[in-house]
Amino acid sequence: MLIGEYRHTIDDKNRLSLPSKFRKEMGTKVVVTPGLDSCLFIFTMNEWEKISGRLSVSGSSLLTADNRGFNRYLLGRAVEVEIDAVGRMLIPEHLRLRAKLEIKVTFVGVKDRVELWNEASWDAYVHDVELKADSLAEKLGKESTN
Repeated sequence: MLIGEYRHTIDDKNRLSLPSKFRKEMGTKVVVTPGLDSCLFIFTMNEWEKISGRLSVSGSSLLTADNRGFNRYLLGRAVEVEIDAVGRMLIPEHLRLRAKLEIKVTFVGVKDRVELWNEASWDAYVHDVELKADSLAEKLGKESTN
C-alpha cells in the first residue's frame, strides 16, 4: 500500500527522485497523468491497467460527453515514465506546468496511487482539510451507515 508524505526537490535537469519507499512498490516504469485538485497522479503499470479499464467499461466512455471529456483529460495526457537506476524520473513539461511544480514538491501516497503536489499547494490543501476534518468524518460516517 502506498502511504505517507515525502518532500523532495526537482533538480536543474527537471528530474525528481521517487521516494525509496514508493520505488520498491512501483517498479521501474510508472504512468503519470493529470490528477484532481491541482496535483498529478502516479500509478504503477498494474494499477494503470485497472484504472484505464474502469474508464472504458462496456463502451460507455464513447456515449456521453462527460465520459469522453474525462477520458481525454486522464488518459490522453498520461505518459509512461521510466525510473532510472538511482530512482529519478523526468516529469514531462506539460504535466509539470499543469501542476505548477517548481523546485519544492510533495509526494503523497494515497493507497493505490501516489500524488505529486507543488509543496505550497499541498500545504494549503492540508490546512483546509484539517479545518473541516471533524465534519468530514461525521459526514462520511453517516453515509456509511445508510
